[in-house]
Amino acid sequence: MTQISERNRSLAVSQTLAMSQRSAELRAKGVDVINLSVGEPDFNTPDHIKQAAKQAIDDNFSFYSPVAGFLSLRKAIAANLAQVNGVEYAPEQIVVGNGAKQALCNVILSIINPGDEVVIPTPAWVSYVEMVKLAEGVPVTVPADIRQNFKITDEQLRSVITPRTRMVLLCSPSNPTGAVYTHDELRSLVNVLKDCPNVTVVSDEIYQHINYTGSFTSMASFKELEGRVVVINGVSKAYAMTGWRIGFMAGPVEIAKAVTKLQGQYTSGASSIAQKAAEAAYTGSQQCVEDMRRAFERRRDLICGLAAEVPGWKVNRPRSRCGSRSRDTRPESQRPRRCFLSVPGSLGLHRTTFRRPRHQRLRRPRPIPSRRSPCGHCRRRGILPPRLHSPQLRHIRR
Repeated sequence: MTQISERNRSLAVSQTLAMSQRSAELRAKGVDVINLSVGEPDFNTPDHIKQAAKQAIDDNFSFYSPVAGFLSLRKAIAANLAQVNGVEYAPEQIVVGNGAKQALCNVILSIINPGDEVVIPTPAWVSYVEMVKLAEGVPVTVPADIRQNFKITDEQLRSVITPRTRMVLLCSPSNPTGAVYTHDELRSLVNVLKDCPNVTVVSDEIYQHINYTGSFTSMASFKELEGRVVVINGVSKAYAMTGWRIGFMAGPVEIAKAVTKLQGQYTSGASSIAQKAAEAAYTGSQQCVEDMRRAFERRRDLICGLAAEVPGWKVNRPRSRCGSRSRDTRPESQRPRRCFLSVPGSLGLHRTTFRRPRHQRLRRPRPIPSRRSPCGHCRRRGILPPRLHSPQLRHIRR
């Protein structure tokens, strides 16, 4: 009998990836479905970045890369962090991984011991809790609802920190809610954390550039937390490079060394070609980032307006990303058990995945459709407002 480890059995399947797989299965059967489950820009990687990858191939960057990443890329990341966020990290404090997901998991595995507590504000990205479980840590979730714009307060944070707390995992701009903590809101959290010297703060900033507030504050910019903040970021969202799989962690030297040792034992360095492409992303023109941000903002405005028309839904206006978060105030009998909508050129929806029951995430990463036609099936169930139409709308339920 084949044995599967208890470690593996204890992990949940990634719900966003499961939805993506489900849509692929339906498409293979001839169902007209567009997968909008994962956070993936629909733009192509900018040409100057692709050209850098082609040049890297011609220049024979085809050998193993350093485990921590090419020094030239780490210098480019350090320069970008200093210029854009005003935070200083030396190249030896930066480790490049196979996507921001690996960078984050590496950090958690390198810091957390069995029984250590990790504070996670919710709604939260689906993998946070599972990564902590993989490290045999204890996830401590702190709920924030739509009345708080999905942002926790200093009182909430203070109430959950115990002698066993070793990490606070903060995501701003938030996946999945799009909430962006202001400087003052972060300052209030810092005032709590500055008195907790054994707590490392992990700041997931992967959606930093899909931000509609006009400003961004990194947790690493607060001097009170100097030497205790690990920044997670990458090229996937800002530069439409999800498939290139380049992310990084930037933090204290001791953590960077631990992450390098761990990564060296199970993946080694990231793709040499993808690293050279990422270097071009950080050192080249940033106009492509702004162009995509503006397009996402237009889509955000549209979906928020449409979602606000749904009876029984209270909709917040996210400050980042390309979706919205709504609270379903209808009785349980009138709410779908588990569903997502796949609308060509439109949105995706699912519940409970992000650890906030009765809340639903709406995403619009695709271009705004030019034509609309009725879909009474969804409207009769109160799932869509009358104005949200599409010629190939499909409602999939299980």
